[in-house]
Amino acid sequence: MSIGHTLLALLESGPRHGYDLKRAFDARFGHDRPLHYGQVYATMSRLLKNGLVEVDGVEQGDGPERKRYAITDAGVTDVADWLARPEKPEPYLQSVLYTKVVVALLTGRDADELLDAQRAEHLRLMRELTRRKTGGDLADQLICDHALFHLEADLRWLEMTAARLDQLARAVRT
Repeated sequence: MSIGHTLLALLESGPRHGYDLKRAFDARFGHDRPLHYGQVYATMSRLLKNGLVEVDGVEQGDGPERKRYAITDAGVTDVADWLARPEKPEPYLQSVLYTKVVVALLTGRDADELLDAQRAEHLRLMRELTRRKTGGDLADQLICDHALFHLEADLRWLEMTAARLDQLARAVRT
């Protein structure tokens, strides 16, 4: 996820302080990985340096100064360009799972046991995501669906690999 673009997009509704940006980001996107304040301010500093935001005002308080940031025309254009660019699909051509299976075979360990343990972990996470999805709002449901579809693909791969394990063992040992 591009944190910079997301923060810029949040500024399109109006100027905000870093604290407000963090809170808005976390409410919409940070359920599992909320932003750290340092990450927000480092990102805003970079966006400021690049001319994508400007300081709209500074307020004095009990603590440090509170800068209010506003998006610039260049920032609006940058968000529009980012949204128009399709994301590159990320194929898992050299996954950790595959590496572990091959290493298990190469070292004489039980690859079936590894696949069974991985399958159990995938199923555990799928149950957890299904519970979360059932009780969640629309954003939670969509995020959980995305993760569940990926986990289902992994499970299919685990099953296919288990079915071909003898063939793979011969191939990696030659």
